[in-house]
Amino acid sequence: MTQTFLSVIVPSFNEEENIEPFYFALRDTLSFLQEPWEVIFIDDGSSDATLPLLQRLSVWHQEVQYVSFTRNFGKESAILAGFKHAQGECVIIIDADLQHPVEKIPALLEGYQEGYDQVIACRNRKGENIIRSTVSGFYYKLINKVVDVKLENGVGDFRLLSRRAVDALLVMSEGNRFSKGLFSWIGFEQKVIYYDNVCRKNGQSKWSPAKLINYGIDGIVSFNVRPLRFCLYTGAITLTCALLYIFVMLIEIFRTGIDVPGYFTIISAVLFLGGVQLVSLGVVGEYIGRIYNETKRRPHYLVKETSEQKERQRYEQIQS
Repeated sequence: MTQTFLSVIVPSFNEEENIEPFYFALRDTLSFLQEPWEVIFIDDGSSDATLPLLQRLSVWHQEVQYVSFTRNFGKESAILAGFKHAQGECVIIIDADLQHPVEKIPALLEGYQEGYDQVIACRNRKGENIIRSTVSGFYYKLINKVVDVKLENGVGDFRLLSRRAVDALLVMSEGNRFSKGLFSWIGFEQKVIYYDNVCRKNGQSKWSPAKLINYGIDGIVSFNVRPLRFCLYTGAITLTCALLYIFVMLIEIFRTGIDVPGYFTIISAVLFLGGVQLVSLGVVGEYIGRIYNETKRRPHYLVKETSEQKERQRYEQIQS
């Protein structure tokens, strides 16, 4: 059996307008390859015509495969499923929305031929909403100060990974996955190529502000315990200030006696300490929730059907 040289993993969620244009653009881009290649679409529980389109493409184009989830499990699970099904010597992760330019794939492959295990595509922020660009810049500055891995602004999932890099990622079976951090954590030799930001032409982005905020929290919590340390320091500082305040007030009482007015001081102290406690409980609860989810050891995703299953069914029908 001929060894597959390249596997292209394409997480897809409600991308009916982009599936076919993306595939044909990809096929044209990879027409120079002499080695076998495959493209694996991961249908992340789409509610539109994404799955029927993938079924049709897999029938007419032998390099097209797909894995369809029973529901929407998220992009992290889709990437993991792609890794598990990829047979290639090297693997490329790319979105189906055409915002990751397929024209950069030859440059990724060139980096792989040079011996790099990770060839990373980094985009600039040209043409992006100024508020989102500013917030993203601030977030990356913050996260690089608190997490144990290095994350670069503009670097996403669009990258090439060698087989040994993919195998290293598959070893990590944690339920709460943050791929950007995992890619950085495994190390290996890396090369970065740059490209201009591309605006989405068809469909709408699946990343709402709420999802972006949750994703940002995942990045901070997944790779360090510094938020817990911050709660400890905040509690220690607050306790120290409270003891100093008590000491000063005792001296004032001995000097001038008890002064009944003190409503503002009491309310301020109660609200401040209550806020600190609630924030600390929230941080602790975030970590406990992750521990709870890990102990259940549920699968990362459930598969409804794959192109291999469909092909096997068609073969059995022909035989019968």
